[in-house]
Amino acid sequence: MFFDSWYDLFRIVTVGALAYAGLVFLLRITGKRTLSKMNAFDLVVTVALGSTLATVLLSKDVTLTEGLVAFLLLCALQYGVASASLYSARFRDMIKAEPTLLFFRGRFLGPALRHERVTEDEVIAAMRSSGHAAMANVDAVVLETDGSFSVLGKGSAPADTLRTVNDRTNASELTANG
Repeated sequence: MFFDSWYDLFRIVTVGALAYAGLVFLLRITGKRTLSKMNAFDLVVTVALGSTLATVLLSKDVTLTEGLVAFLLLCALQYGVASASLYSARFRDMIKAEPTLLFFRGRFLGPALRHERVTEDEVIAAMRSSGHAAMANVDAVVLETDGSFSVLGKGSAPADTLRTVNDRTNASELTANG
């Protein structure tokens, strides 16, 4: 229960170091985007890489070579999806969500909150965590494609930064009115 053999420990240290080195090498080749969290697909790849590393380290049934091939596959898929979304708007629309405006100039946007399944309390918590003690100091709160909140304080020119935000609640009308 507490100790099986020195061989098992040696295996974990050896395979762990080599798997880690292989993963770092692949991440350097495929670039920063592989571990970004720009959208849900990016998050899935990051979690899958971590899960694969843990499996390679702890499962005697998975060889180092199999783990490295799994890393290579995940990195290649991430690279391919990111590249395809860069060159194809149709593919990008299939893969990537749009940011959604949840709060704008003193108003919670009910339809957007319901669609995204976010409560007013969660939006207020995001305001507090970004350093805003009063809702009056906030122009907008956006639920980003990675699930994080962006809080735009007064005077941060939301008309410019909100142009790509989901228009679920007539955000273009709201931002056009100043």
